[in-house]
Amino acid sequence: MRFMMIVKATTDSEAGVMPSQELIDAMQKYNEELVKAGVLLAADGLQPSTNAIRISYPEPGGKPKMMDGPFTEAKEIIAGYTLIEVKSREEAIEWALRMPDPHGFGQGEIELRQVFEVEDLMENTETLAKETALRKQVHEQHKS
Repeated sequence: MRFMMIVKATTDSEAGVMPSQELIDAMQKYNEELVKAGVLLAADGLQPSTNAIRISYPEPGGKPKMMDGPFTEAKEIIAGYTLIEVKSREEAIEWALRMPDPHGFGQGEIELRQVFEVEDLMENTETLAKETALRKQVHEQHKS
């Protein structure tokens, strides 16, 4: 089962303050442990919301609305993520608790969420087969 550790933004990350070398070293060590355990699928930091665009759908069937960043509620903004594949929710929690404080200064916050598997979302066998083929195609495109 896959889980995403969502690192919430802070005033520093939204201001574009880069992580300290100490934090980069700690995150690199943590990521090495995830790789050694064979559970890491992806991990990235995101640029501040000043470079973001928010797209909303205020009316059903209506045109989407675009809004340029920055966005004001830093706690609701994502600053980065780590995607892992583990055997249980408990294992995901253990890994999340081992992640270094992503920002320090008492503002760090990580949200852990399980990712839906395609079988959880689709009951129609034809739709499921089409989605499975599409995902296989994406996987093949990124092999190198």
